[in-house]
Amino acid sequence: MNFYIIIPAHNEDQYIGKTLDSLVNQTLLPKRVVIVNDNSTDRTYNICSNYASKHNFISVINTTSSNKHLPGSKIIKAFNKGLSTLDDNYNIICKFDADLIFPVNYLETISNHFKTKPKLGMASGFCYIEKDNAWLLENLTNKEHIRGALKAYRKECFNQIGQLKPSMGWDTVDELLAKYHGWEILTDESLHVKHLKPTGQSYNKASKYLQGEAMYKMRYGFWITLISALKLAYKKKSFQLFKDYMTGYFKAQSNKVDYLVSKAEGKFIRDLRWKGIKSKFS
Repeated sequence: MNFYIIIPAHNEDQYIGKTLDSLVNQTLLPKRVVIVNDNSTDRTYNICSNYASKHNFISVINTTSSNKHLPGSKIIKAFNKGLSTLDDNYNIICKFDADLIFPVNYLETISNHFKTKPKLGMASGFCYIEKDNAWLLENLTNKEHIRGALKAYRKECFNQIGQLKPSMGWDTVDELLAKYHGWEILTDESLHVKHLKPTGQSYNKASKYLQGEAMYKMRYGFWITLISALKLAYKKKSFQLFKDYMTGYFKAQSNKVDYLVSKAEGKFIRDLRWKGIKSKFS
């Protein structure tokens, strides 16, 4: 299967060389890797250009976006910039972060899943972070959810969900829309991916409000948002985050922010969320 990989990168010179090393040493090589150097002020571009000079399937492009840290919109706009440079001669399109080390068989294993499961729309391994000299599961979400750091989509699924939304919550709404269209999601526990920069360490309060806004934009409604906000805040051991999430939800509601999904998709999402919540108590 042909893999196209897009890597948005902003000031990643500490990590991106390790990411690219792990990709050029895969047992199944990608057909294209595009690094989108987004307004970096460090050596990110130089490092990526060096890899591009040695591997003809790697390319690097420059883009300039806001200097603000805006989870979701900034990274997906960079991703889309990379996507615009590619043809559609791929089977699988990937959005990878620039701070990951993939096991050598990662793409081959993911490819085999897609080959053997024709209704598989998305697949991934698991992120692990280093703590006390050991690599531990980065346990921020349930194990069925594919982290935004390492998304891989079958082309047909990618196009059917309308590709990726430049908004906080993009890496949740993509899965929900895939399920709406009848696609399956798979996470492979045998694939341990080292995540060198833990998620959210550079988030500020303004960006944390966006999590609550995203729940509004996905048409969760008040009660599912409340439960989801409590769960996320509990996992991150911060009641302040719960307040931030709910503040973001109410701000979006007050400002009548545009939704990411249609009414029919929203109803499907709420029904799916309620089913998941009820299953925890059955």
